[in-house]
Amino acid sequence: MEWSIKKIQLELKYTWKISRNESSFKENFIVEACEGKFIGIGEVAPNIRYNETPENVLENFYKFLNSESLAVKSLDDLTNLLGKIKLPNALRFGIESAYIHMLCKKENKSIFELLETPNPSIVASCYTLPIMDIAEIETFFNSHQLGRFGHIKIKVSEEGAIEHLNALNKICSVPIMIDANEAWKDVDLLINFLQRLKHLHIAFIEQPLPASMKEEYLYLKKHCPFPLMADESVLDQPDFDLLQQQFNGINMKLMKAGGYLNGLRILNEARKRKMETMVGCMVETTLGISSAWNLCANTNYADLDGCLIVANEPYNLLKEENGYFTKTT
Repeated sequence: MEWSIKKIQLELKYTWKISRNESSFKENFIVEACEGKFIGIGEVAPNIRYNETPENVLENFYKFLNSESLAVKSLDDLTNLLGKIKLPNALRFGIESAYIHMLCKKENKSIFELLETPNPSIVASCYTLPIMDIAEIETFFNSHQLGRFGHIKIKVSEEGAIEHLNALNKICSVPIMIDANEAWKDVDLLINFLQRLKHLHIAFIEQPLPASMKEEYLYLKKHCPFPLMADESVLDQPDFDLLQQQFNGINMKLMKAGGYLNGLRILNEARKRKMETMVGCMVETTLGISSAWNLCANTNYADLDGCLIVANEPYNLLKEENGYFTKTT
């Protein structure tokens, strides 16, 4: 086995702003796994929320190289090796997905045959509005032709959330997903806010409180008028006994799950517990987003729009039309 990594800079079509940070570009990585003439690549999208930085991605990749990486001869070998060394989840996914993509070529199998999972063929995705001035919402919605999507997600912070949602509601005829990225710190203030949204067509509320507020989520679920979707509370080893009491569904992101295999395990465990499932993404190229697309069969929702805000998309592995994603190859 030969392994390599390179950094790519993704320029964004507009400023991506959520409740805790904002950016106009993103630094991701591409991992390459090579065995003879067979080559596979995987994407790494580090997230500062989980203490993942470009610097520690590179540091940990060389840690991986200096382990038994060259001796990997099977997916089981790689899984065992990754279980021994602690890597950032986004890097772990990049490594595992590169190997699996290589293995598909080597064994002349589709990703669905290798993973023994259904091919979704076509996937409906939502589109996410970042936080912006209220006066910009209608222009943004119309200029990006967002009426073609079956769901619209909007990022909110505690300040001004009501006004932003009312402004969106005036121009949006489809269900709205509210994504707060842990913006609220007071559960009673949050419940009061949610009670004021009953006139809106809300699909769900995603991670409104910090993941650390475990008891508050138990209280919130009893008083929330809308379904609750977990995001930051779902990492590589989620506590489903607790999650089931706190939330109605989960947002599984491969960059947080740390691999295809673990992502599938998380989705299957959620389904077994009758929880709703969503496959989400970070800001990624269509390499990473197509990996998420691969697991979207039988999910309730998909949030695959992370590639649509990238101005310099290098791979073009997915095509979006009328709010639906299909593979280009």
